[in-house]
Amino acid sequence: MLALIQRVTEARVVVDGQTVGAIGPGLLALVGVQPDDGPAQVAKLGDRLLRYRVFSDEAGKMNRALADTGGGLLLVSQFTLAADTASGLRPSFSTAAPPAEAERIFGDLVDYCRQHHSYAVETGRFGANMQVHLVNDGPVTFLLRA
Repeated sequence: MLALIQRVTEARVVVDGQTVGAIGPGLLALVGVQPDDGPAQVAKLGDRLLRYRVFSDEAGKMNRALADTGGGLLLVSQFTLAADTASGLRPSFSTAAPPAEAERIFGDLVDYCRQHHSYAVETGRFGANMQVHLVNDGPVTFLLRA
């Protein structure tokens, strides 16, 4: 599993002109699921999303996690994140999990985060053509692997 996380002041996902998920300050996570991902990867990535220290403390250092700030988490499935881009001029999606498997694993990640985070956990719509709007704070962006 992969997650491209961005610290945001706000983010939302729009499908067919309707907002389907939105948060204020917090993290936007674009999530790619790979073929061998399972419960261990879900727990590891879920824990990292909630505990990764990317928010400033009183001294201005990145020492606070999402769980410390009470911020929201917006999870967006993005199969292109798991693409193989090592060679050629066109991505290969053989390194991304099949849609049905990816949807199940992504759902497990959403459930994990909702069970372990006391604040807002929102999502996009799996498999939909989504427009993701965000204000990246910093900018701060990291790629996490589970």
